[in-house]
Amino acid sequence: MELEGRGAGGVAGGPAAAPGRSPGESALLDGWLQRGVGRGAGGGEAGACRPPVRQDPDSGPDYEALPAGATVTTHMVAGAVAGILEHCVMYPVDCVKTRMQSLQPDPAARYRNVLEALWRIIRTEGLWRPMRGLNVTATGAGPAHALYFACYEKLKKTLSDVIHPGGNSHIANGAAGCVATLLHDAAMNPAEVVKQRMQMYNSPYHRVTDCVRAVWQNEGAGAFYRSYTTQLTMNVPFQAIHFMTYEFLQEHFNPQRRYNPSSHVVSGACAGAVAAAVTTPLDVCKTLLNTQESLALNSNFTGHITGMASAFRTVYQVGGVTAYFRGVQARVIYQIPSTAIAWSVYEFFKYLITKRQEEWRAGK
Repeated sequence: MELEGRGAGGVAGGPAAAPGRSPGESALLDGWLQRGVGRGAGGGEAGACRPPVRQDPDSGPDYEALPAGATVTTHMVAGAVAGILEHCVMYPVDCVKTRMQSLQPDPAARYRNVLEALWRIIRTEGLWRPMRGLNVTATGAGPAHALYFACYEKLKKTLSDVIHPGGNSHIANGAAGCVATLLHDAAMNPAEVVKQRMQMYNSPYHRVTDCVRAVWQNEGAGAFYRSYTTQLTMNVPFQAIHFMTYEFLQEHFNPQRRYNPSSHVVSGACAGAVAAAVTTPLDVCKTLLNTQESLALNSNFTGHITGMASAFRTVYQVGGVTAYFRGVQARVIYQIPSTAIAWSVYEFFKYLITKRQEEWRAGK
């Protein structure tokens, strides 16, 4: 959106419409510029008196020039869409990851790599077999990511204002992500349990309702949260590593901290891959707690595997140290596009919804 044609009728001169621009568009542009200029280095009225700064067309769009003031509802809707798309697009790879993390897989379910696994699953079990359980995942991902992004945005702003007023704090970003994980995992954990049991080779469950009923009747309601503490133990360091790596890469790829979608996607994907690889042992334990593999249970004398310590011990007894890194290839391959999709879709929908809200207010 160009800034020419404003002349003396800019921010200080009132919402005069520029030639070729409707009154609604002019009012919308004035509103955005007033907020951007009002946040000048001088702050307050002094900042508002500065003329708008022309942007170099070759420098790319400035992040601060995007619509500001997104509501909690906007964060929740954008987060829900991002979460659902992320999980739906990457679900076949997630199915492979679950199977490759099996401690004692059936001979027919031993795979060398992700592509071979997908080809064999489709060839021997049907085209739609890698998608079994997608419906419960999408159902859980929507509210889980809505809570995650809304909580993250609110806490990030609140903590940044305390730690580094008027600026961005890496500590605040990391802390906000870790706290938001508590809500995300609380909403997502039951869906994870059902999903992973339906993904396993020779799973007896063909429908979500059958799996939910069997788990509830045979193991009780607590089975849906058996891996919750392990998931938190995995996701809290995951988020910390994710944000630290992301900020480190941004310092190199985007030192001016402009709004640069390509740098955000690349940094996010690399950060997700590093965090995924480091936390793979915890993900293996989480998968064991969710699926309760029969062969692994035979090596555990207490019956059901009920805690992180028990899961770590069982993984080592069954497969040794290398068992902690089963499925690491699939996990990293899953996380690279998954993180990129989540953040790019979230930022896009947040911008789109906020822009539509601003246009609606300007047209009233």
